[in-house]
Parts: sequence; C-alpha cells; structure tokens
Amino acid sequence: MSGRKTMENNSTFKLREKFHQAKWDEPIIFELHTPGEKGVLVPEVEQEIQEAVGDGISAIPENMRRKSNPALPEVSQMRVLKHFLRLSQHTLGADFNIDIGQGTCTMKYSPKINETFVRSPKAAAIHPCQDQDTVQGALEIIYKLDSFLQEISGMDKFTFQPGGGAAAILVMVSIIQKYQELRGEGQERDEIITTIFSHPSDAAVAAVKGYKVITLYPDDLGLPDIEALKKAVSEKTAGLLITNPEDTGIFNSKIQEFTKIVHDAGGLCGYDQANANGLLGITRAKEADFDMCFFNLHKSFSSPHGCGGPATGALGVCESLIDYMPIPLVDFDGNKYSLNHNLSHSIGKVRGFYGVFPAVLRAYAWVMSMGAEGLKEVAEVAVLNNNYVMKKIQELKGAAISYPKTQGRIEQVRYTWEKLTEDTGVSTEDITNRMVDFGFHLWSSHHPWVVPQPFTIEPTESYSKAELDEYLAGLEKTVREAYEDPDKVKNAPYQSVSHKIDHHPLDDPEKWAVTWRAYLKKQKKGE
Repeated sequence: MSGRKTMENNSTFKLREKFHQAKWDEPIIFELHTPGEKGVLVPEVEQEIQEAVGDGISAIPENMRRKSNPALPEVSQMRVLKHFLRLSQHTLGADFNIDIGQGTCTMKYSPKINETFVRSPKAAAIHPCQDQDTVQGALEIIYKLDSFLQEISGMDKFTFQPGGGAAAILVMVSIIQKYQELRGEGQERDEIITTIFSHPSDAAVAAVKGYKVITLYPDDLGLPDIEALKKAVSEKTAGLLITNPEDTGIFNSKIQEFTKIVHDAGGLCGYDQANANGLLGITRAKEADFDMCFFNLHKSFSSPHGCGGPATGALGVCESLIDYMPIPLVDFDGNKYSLNHNLSHSIGKVRGFYGVFPAVLRAYAWVMSMGAEGLKEVAEVAVLNNNYVMKKIQELKGAAISYPKTQGRIEQVRYTWEKLTEDTGVSTEDITNRMVDFGFHLWSSHHPWVVPQPFTIEPTESYSKAELDEYLAGLEKTVREAYEDPDKVKNAPYQSVSHKIDHHPLDDPEKWAVTWRAYLKKQKKGE
C-alpha cells in the first residue's frame, strides 16, 4: 500500500465508518395487541342507508361467513405509527445505501417521478373489474410496453401477468409442457435441462411441474459444458431453461449452438433474462433462437425490487407460441384496446386478474425516458462499472474471480474469498457482517456454493465511480482487518441492528414459522 493512495483515503469520498443503525427491541405487531384498543372508530350506519342496502352481511352466503372474527391485532394509531417507523429504521435499501453487494438481484435507482405517476388516482384507484372502456389509458400503457419489449428482445408478444421471475419461469415450463402434450409427446418428454449457474428457480419450477431436472456444470472457462449438453439431450428432452450471462457474469457466446442442439432434439428453449442489465440494446433472445424469454420489470426496467414484491416477470414468446400464453392478452384493433381471452391453447392464468399495473407503469415511464440510445447506455455503463470493480477487487489480498481463465464479465462477477479464508479463517459470511457496519448491503445471492467462499457483486449503471470506490474502500479495510485482527471481523457486526445469524435452524423446516399463526401452533406443539 505504500507509495499510493489507499481507496479509503481518496479525497473524492469518505468511508462512512460512523454509520450506526437504529436498534429497537421491538415486538412484532401481534405482540402489541391490546384487546379493545382501536385505531379507527367506524361510525354506525345510518338507518336510511341500512334500509336501502341491508346490513351488509345477510347477502353473503352462509358458508362464506366467518364463524368468528379474524385474529387481527387491536392496536392504536400512535402505536402502529411508532411500530412501523421503528422497523423502517432497521432496513437498508437502494435509496439508503450502496447495495451493489446484493448480487444477481440488479438493485438500481428508480426515478422518483415514476412514483408520482403510480400514486395518481388515475393509476392507483383503478379496479381490475372495471369495464374495459374506462381503462383505455392503462391498457394502452400495457400494450405499448409490450411493443417496447418485443423490440428489445425480438419476441412477438408479451404478458405482464406473472408476479415475478419465478412465476414467469412457471409460464415457460407450463407452455413447454402443453406444447409437448399437444404434440403427443408429453409423457415421453419428461426432462428439463438447465445449468448450475442459471437461477435456481429454473430447476425448482421444472421440478414442481413434475420434470426430471438435468443440470449442466461449467467447463474450465466457466461456460456450460456443450459436450455435456450433447450427451444430455434425447427423445426425453422437453426443453432448456438457461440464464445468459449466468450468475458468474460470463456471457455464453455459443448460446445459439445450445438452442440448436435442443431444437434438433425436439425441445423448446426458454431464456431466463433476469440478468439482462448489461445486454439491453446489445443482444436479443431472437437472434439466439430462443422460443421464449422473460425480463424482470422490478430489476432491469427500474421498477423497485420491493423486497419480494410487487414484481412483474415480463414473459415474451415467439409467434408460434402466442396461443399458449396466459389469458388475457392486451390487443389493439387500431381504435380500441381490449383484453383477449380467446387463445386456443392457453395455459390459463398464473395469478388473479392481469398483473401488477404500477410495476408496468414505472417500467413504461423508464423506457420512455431512456429511449433506445439510453437503454444501450444503461448496458454499457453497467458493464463498465462491473469491470472496474472487478479489476479493483482482484487487487485485494485474498480475493479472486471464479474461472480466471475468462476475464471478461458482463453485469456481475461471482468472486471468491477462498484464499483469504485459508490465510485468516475469516469466511465470506464474516466479511458480510463487517461490511454491514459501514452501512453497506450484504451479499447473499450466490448459492449453491460451487465457487468456494463466494460473493457476488453487481454494480449496475446507477452508481458513480465515487460510490463504487467507497464500497471498495469498505472491502479493502475489512480485508486488512481480516489479516491483522481476524477476530474483529469474525465478531461483527457492531453497529447494525442485525445480529449474527445461526444458519442451522434454517435447514430444518420443523423450526420455521413464517406466520404468527404458525408460530403459535409450533410453540404450543413444543410445550
């Protein structure tokens, strides 16, 4: 380090070492329940109104009426306000900190003017059961965003019904399944091929739909082994689900050979484009001969990630598969927009109503503001940022990139702390916890651990060089601490609301309780 400026001493920024997150010993909302406490006092219904519309209950069929009130917490307004404001102080996010360490999740800035659009009553007050004539503007936005994505991907029709990437994969697999069934080969073709560094949802959804999953592993360059693919395809192959670039950030330039091999075997090819942020305006699914692809509007197209929702997996197909898509689709006859339910081979629906309109509206506004040149610049800056960070991380002691024979990366990199762990005993989880002390987001999106001691970073186009340097300075300081005082890193975090997590209970479903009701049941069971 002698003879040059360290990153954390760079005059253009300052590492925020005095970050200290608020920490409240806050009970969950159900534990704040106080019988009889009210948040809102609803006035009694006036007699003339009751005479006109009834009591509001008698019209509901007997079998649909609750026998008892729902077990909801009774909490006053002030107590609710304090509770959720305290919880808000426990969080990190794209608008609060530098979260390039989220990895594979494409956390990027969402223009705040787009929030003004979605909060307008013209958008927020729309009801999905309204007559189509009263929502022509919304249908126009959906139709035009569909057209934009057709141009971006080369596909011929899109649906925004899927509630996220995994739901879009469900649509792809459902289409594959119905396509093979109508060919009379549904029973025989019971295998889906994917890769180890494609998103786990590709394999999971295929398994949920009853397919045997064949997983391809990488060759020495980090690319899916094409010879393994040739051996895997057969008369049992229903389709291929693949991410490109995969979660290593390595782009598979031979992808068209992959789709040809699967097509020649009688399968369909689905492109998982959740990692599209470095490809917008540069490559398209059509030119790689994919039959289907999807984008995440809550990632690549700026609609906020939302901690699991609201989200939209925008699913596009080639012309020959349009009849298989979920219903309804939005069509335009030159005068009027309408919902088309008349698809001869439709797989049906994958969620209630059409989808998450606010996510569609935000994405539409973002694409309109960027234009074709702007979208391409997004990809170019994302790739530039990623390769800058990659060069700097490789200069850190104990850090390396996976599959070093291939230096080029697109939008992210799967790194490894294997050497640092061997030298110091400090693990990737330890470094995660220490980075939280500087107000940085943790990395968690790197499973399975094919790469030892992995960490995945995706800078996106949203961050300036100064912000990237600040994040790198946090890594540099943590690495130095790991070699000089490993226990300091191992015992982190010190300044965050988060405690050290015991991962072992997460492996035992009997110890999970995802709802308050489930918690009470398991607590009672253990007594």
